[in-house]
Amino acid sequence: MDWKKIKVGLVTLSAVVALVACGNGGESSSSSTESTPAGEKVVFNLPAGAEIPTMDSTKVTDVEGFQALGSTAEGLYRNAPDGKGYDVALAAEKPTVSEDGLTVTYKLRDTKWSNGDPLTANDFVYAWQRLVDPATAAEYSYLIGGVIENADAIIKGEKQPSELGVKAIDDKTLEVKLETSVPYLESLLAMAPLYPLNKAYVEEQGDKYASDSDHLLYIGPYLLTKWDGTGLSWTYVKNPDYWDADVVKADEINVQVVKEVSTGLNLFDTGALERVVLTGEYVVQRKADPNFVTEGTSAVFFIRQNVSDRAIEALKNKNIRKALAMSIDKTLYTENVLQNGSFVANGLVPANLAANPKTKEDFRAENGDLLKFDAAQAKTYWETGLKELGITGLTLRFLSDDSENAKRSSEFIQAQLQDNLPGLTINLENVPFKVRLQKSKEQDFDLVLSGWSADFADPINYLELFETTNGNNDSKFSNAEYDALIAAARKETKDLDKRWADLLAAEKILMEEAGIAPLYQRARAALMSKSIGTLPVYLVGPDYDYKYLTKAAQ
Repeated sequence: MDWKKIKVGLVTLSAVVALVACGNGGESSSSSTESTPAGEKVVFNLPAGAEIPTMDSTKVTDVEGFQALGSTAEGLYRNAPDGKGYDVALAAEKPTVSEDGLTVTYKLRDTKWSNGDPLTANDFVYAWQRLVDPATAAEYSYLIGGVIENADAIIKGEKQPSELGVKAIDDKTLEVKLETSVPYLESLLAMAPLYPLNKAYVEEQGDKYASDSDHLLYIGPYLLTKWDGTGLSWTYVKNPDYWDADVVKADEINVQVVKEVSTGLNLFDTGALERVVLTGEYVVQRKADPNFVTEGTSAVFFIRQNVSDRAIEALKNKNIRKALAMSIDKTLYTENVLQNGSFVANGLVPANLAANPKTKEDFRAENGDLLKFDAAQAKTYWETGLKELGITGLTLRFLSDDSENAKRSSEFIQAQLQDNLPGLTINLENVPFKVRLQKSKEQDFDLVLSGWSADFADPINYLELFETTNGNNDSKFSNAEYDALIAAARKETKDLDKRWADLLAAEKILMEEAGIAPLYQRARAALMSKSIGTLPVYLVGPDYDYKYLTKAAQ
């Protein structure tokens, strides 16, 4: 997900909890219990980093959309709050699986949508067919390509959506036919693009569907209110018809977009917000605050270099791309600009996400540092590239968000590139998050600061982003050998050592070609009020799970 996360566990506000990416597990040190007096409304005031670009679960790709959808809907599974796998959600129980492992049958819960319609198996059939329908142009359709029967052929337009391997046996029985049995199936089925949709409602709303909180149906812990489709604030209200409503302790969560840390701090210090993310010098200033916490994430940030048909010719030169990728001092960046515990990334796949099936060595450690900062080598690549192109200088547009932290990052990267590569001019273009996503999708950039965090705990979730045909491949990187390795890894379910070797080799190609310029793996520093008792933080899926949000004991 443009920025998206295997869970770490519960963040507790009774102490400073340092959460680092630690694979599919975590711990909780919370001992507080809810202490709100009976009958008193439980209200939280929390921040968001940007506007919600879309609430259409078929089309969502970003962190804010996943957070909002995870609060108002769910799929067959949901992240467990303790950091240990997935719990059944709209599935009433664990599925039955055929002897060959390729037919999986789910019984659904007896629950209903916010308009009173019952949840049925056809709601999943419709949503999944909509996901792979080429007419929808859903960027996440690739997730089930090669997994659910006929998905690939449908995405390519070779078969009809009705031929997807999913069928309603009856209203409460869903049958799924697989092409291959992947180890991360539960994780896939917990993702927003695989959430159910009420066909009659979606088609009745037409273009208005998901345009604001009044043109949506809900089947999760909360109802979304006061969202006009573009605004900087919205509210979650407890869904009384949610099947697990007894677990939901918050009656209302008021969310406000905070783009500048100084603004967020003012709101936090006056009690108007119960959480604020810190960056840069604010981390240093507030590190001793008893409300200070740090959280690990699986988010890796990198620069996409546009090599599409819309790209300038210079970026199609590998020496130029390598020069750009190697000319940024990432240690200086993480330590002096971010200052939040984030650390240097010299590859795409994050540390502590997945381990070698035989040796148990971490993927990042095994593949090593592939694209490091080296100013002298960068200059050599630069001069070679300019000579090959027959030019003496170059001007590039650098696209990024308009938040305070994004602006600081952009200015640092601009200075590094211009200082280390003589003849290079970088023009900054800082725009709202939603606009940046759109421009990126349209290849309306030369360089763009991007991030990706895990949808499921496997290296392929990162590496498949840069397959030639992947909908999230905004820069249009293309390499036939790379594509072949990813395709082979996706289909290989028996020889896991070969699969692992293919994924290692694919990342090496991406770095050798400088398809991206990796920067850092993110950690989050924040202040969180003692009023919060527990709040699960995940490395895969939505960042947080408001379903389990509670007040602290006083």
